[in-house]
Amino acid sequence: MRERIEFWLVTAVARSLGRLPRSLSRILVRILTWSCYLGLSRLRGAGERNLMLALPELPRLDRNRVLRHVFRNLGWQLVEFCRMPRYTRANTRNWIRTEGLEHYLAAQARGKGVLILTGHLGAWELSSFYHSLMGHPMGMVIRRLDNRVLDEYVNGIRCLHGNRVLHKDDFARGLLTAMRAGQAVGILMDTNMTPPQGMFVKFFGITACTASGLARVALKTGAAVLPGFCLWEEREKQYVLHFGPELAIVRSKNHEADVLALTQQCNDVLESWIRRYPDQWLWIHRRWKTRPPGEPSLY
Repeated sequence: MRERIEFWLVTAVARSLGRLPRSLSRILVRILTWSCYLGLSRLRGAGERNLMLALPELPRLDRNRVLRHVFRNLGWQLVEFCRMPRYTRANTRNWIRTEGLEHYLAAQARGKGVLILTGHLGAWELSSFYHSLMGHPMGMVIRRLDNRVLDEYVNGIRCLHGNRVLHKDDFARGLLTAMRAGQAVGILMDTNMTPPQGMFVKFFGITACTASGLARVALKTGAAVLPGFCLWEEREKQYVLHFGPELAIVRSKNHEADVLALTQQCNDVLESWIRRYPDQWLWIHRRWKTRPPGEPSLY
């Protein structure tokens, strides 16, 4: 009964926001996200700490501005998700475009699969959805929602145009199968992990436990790895789905060293994009929570 009530509430809000004009929906969720910014002190505190760790040169006023934009962008993403069932190629033409698609197409043409290196930057839900809408369905590694009914509802929207969901509890086998079939899979690689799924590499100059699965699958299958992010471009007043150049993967006789090097390379690429769009990354996640043995907590 609790799951059903949650489902009814969420779908009622989603359908209401989905039918309203985007400008009005953004105003309504702005009220919600501003309340969250003021009321959720634990998340705001984590964001402030992360910004102090990663961007210590940033003045306090700028850190506050970045955090306000983080909450605003989460609200905007909620609006886009609620509107996604109504999106077509025609009605998205004037407010979203793709840049660097040639990188993706070249990687896909090799036939060994494509691993999209991405993170909680920009409109990550919109990125894979729009890519599938434009004729390029892909797989997504996601965590199941605790509410099974909501999980089915959310994944139903994600997969409206051919996308596939790979659950984290069995993603290794799904990734290998997808790469051998020459498919594309997006992996959010910017969250805190714990060993043995994660290994310690640098992120903004700070040791961070980082998922190594992408590197292991890429080295095993020969799949291409390239970054992909859907970002709000303020000057254009629209979203742009960016694909960066394919990462150069170096192989040696030491497999674990290769995994470590590629995982570090992925973090370096993620960091470079976050530095370009600092107010669009999810700073409120405790990214550096897991510490190497003997190190004190950073939070």
